[in-house]
Amino acid sequence: MSATAERHEPADVGSDHAAKLALARAIEKPGEWALFLDIDGTLLDLAPTPDSIVVPETLPADIDRLAKKLGGALALVTGRALLYADDLFKPFQFPIAGLHGAEIRDVDGRELFVAPSPEFLALKQALMREAESMPGVLIEDKGAAVAAHYRLAPQFEEPLSQRMKDYAHAAGPDWALQIGKFVFEIRPSRASKGDALERFLAEPPFSDRLPLAIGDDLTDESMFAVANARGGCSIRVGRRNASTCAQQTAESPAHIRQAIAELSQ
Repeated sequence: MSATAERHEPADVGSDHAAKLALARAIEKPGEWALFLDIDGTLLDLAPTPDSIVVPETLPADIDRLAKKLGGALALVTGRALLYADDLFKPFQFPIAGLHGAEIRDVDGRELFVAPSPEFLALKQALMREAESMPGVLIEDKGAAVAAHYRLAPQFEEPLSQRMKDYAHAAGPDWALQIGKFVFEIRPSRASKGDALERFLAEPPFSDRLPLAIGDDLTDESMFAVANARGGCSIRVGRRNASTCAQQTAESPAHIRQAIAELSQ
């Protein structure tokens, strides 16, 4: 299904209280709702580097209890590689869409991975070499995707943007450039977080449920659009003046974690 939604400025109704009420409504009617959660900037506070992210000690168990309350209809939808995301929440393994939907593990544990081509592997090596001349730019090798983070070196945003466009063009039609918060990423083109939601919603226990999608970045807009089009709910974490198609906002990941902790009891 193709889902589109008008982008708008979130109104005052998009508050942390409203976001918590949306989560509470899903818990009160667990057979009617499916929950989809981004990780970085949504569940976890953003950090200067991808590897310096901190997972609060109680969060994995809180998510697991919440998933059980929802009859298993909870999935993580992230730009992280599937195996890397698993490591964040061990010992628990949740249904997950990694690399913006290019990698999938369903509720039964079946996994689908995208294999990078030799040409893409060579492209990643070339990017890593070139980034050595941009101090502070960090290259994250995600397997079938590669990300260039410039949070520590914002002065390189413009030249890095052009170079990543060049690399994405060289990678060919099977890869696309994805823009996020202080990051440019080249990822498989036949995947998006919206597509991931559609895939999950086609199978039990997600099927025939209303989607509640929570994210924080441009990469999450496609899943917000799907949630809206299916009569569900969408929440964007972060600045309330950010242009988004999300119906509500929450101020920070801390508010999302607190709501999950309280509602999972």
